[in-house]
Amino acid sequence: MRRTATLTLCALALAPALAQAESGVARRAAEARAAGVAAAYGARPAAVVKAAAAPAAAVQAAKITADSTPGAAMMAVMPAAAAASMPVSSAVAAAGPAQMPAQTPASTQSKAATAAQPPSQCRGNIYLTFDTGSQAQATLIAETLQKHRIKASFFLANEKTVNGDYSLDPSWGPYWKARLAEGHVIGSHTFDHDVLVRDGKAGQLEVKPGFGASAGKLRSLTPEQYCGEIRRVDQRFVELTGSHLDPLWRAPAGRTSPRALAAARSCGYSHVGWSPAGFSGDELPSEKYSNASLLAKSLRDLRGGDIVLIHMGIWSRKDAWAPANLEPLITGLSQRGFCFATLRDHPDYSSSFKRP
Repeated sequence: MRRTATLTLCALALAPALAQAESGVARRAAEARAAGVAAAYGARPAAVVKAAAAPAAAVQAAKITADSTPGAAMMAVMPAAAAASMPVSSAVAAAGPAQMPAQTPASTQSKAATAAQPPSQCRGNIYLTFDTGSQAQATLIAETLQKHRIKASFFLANEKTVNGDYSLDPSWGPYWKARLAEGHVIGSHTFDHDVLVRDGKAGQLEVKPGFGASAGKLRSLTPEQYCGEIRRVDQRFVELTGSHLDPLWRAPAGRTSPRALAAARSCGYSHVGWSPAGFSGDELPSEKYSNASLLAKSLRDLRGGDIVLIHMGIWSRKDAWAPANLEPLITGLSQRGFCFATLRDHPDYSSSFKRP
């Protein structure tokens, strides 16, 4: 009875996202999230997806949706009992700051590192994406991607770093210039890491910035102002590198609404969430979710076409994810026959990029 009741609540919670998703990327992301939550509770995905047909009153109960919120992703990685007892506020607020497969022989790792797999032999593409954070792992990430000749996608906000500066300060200009020269995709994560709280009155959007003059305070923005927060990253990026961002953005915490998505589209940005299996878990407390268990889950569950979310350092996680997991993740997925690509090559986003 308890499992049934819990599943019902999850289904009703996800129904608005399925019903409100316009089409294409948004609907597929909502369906993927439904499947991920259903799987976490031991149910068949269809049981949750079917909840999209819930009464209109239930569908209208929630307005804010997420392409893949940390809350949904946490549920996908947690046992059912733990997920059922986790407060929603804990899931949404995770910001900052888990069985290890057999170790890969060093000779095999070296071969994987120096020989990129021909596209014709790929089982499918995995899309690695990196959001700014404490930047403690920024150099390691860049070196690992270079070593394996992998191009990825980055989403930038102006976040405080372990160096005492901010990730869009001039001191980070050379780093971003180098990533640009390597051919990575680079998009916006909103300048002050503005987490959407809810749709406000009179068509406005209420957000809570993580940084800047209004950090931690509720702000009410018009759609134009919300769009401006996305564009501020582009403006700074041009100052640092002389080049514009790619036409993609990721909402902080993955929290969106139809109003927010429409605002971003009006200024030329397509939203990118992440796949349920693509939640790396690097935001979770390492005391409960070890790097070994998170790596094992990723290697077991990731499939071709999945978008993986990784941060460039999380303040609150004591045992940092990237030093232990990034290289084994890349090597393990390569051994399973997967290749890596940027979102420029993702079928849902390739049309967003202007062709010469």
